[in-house]
Amino acid sequence: GETLEAAVVREVAEEVGVVVDDVRYVESQPWPFPSSLMLAFTAHATSSDLAVDGAEISEARWFSREELTACVNDGSLRLPMRASGAFRLISRWYGGEPG
Repeated sequence: GETLEAAVVREVAEEVGVVVDDVRYVESQPWPFPSSLMLAFTAHATSSDLAVDGAEISEARWFSREELTACVNDGSLRLPMRASGAFRLISRWYGGEPG
């Protein structure tokens, strides 16, 4: 009974404790689980405080472009597959391919 945008606001708040607004649909892609679809959205976070739920999300972190580059280059962070919407969201924010 909720819109996709409302679901993004609710899920982000539940899973990482961040309130978001200005939710915008970007794209969708098939997901490897039966009858599932991955939806990609952007949103504006109204704060940077994180409160991970520990059930669906075990870790969350904010990155600057410089921090992301360093972590990708030193191998401490792996990016999603290039064919994924998640990778395209990161690249869009980064301004090109990270690393």
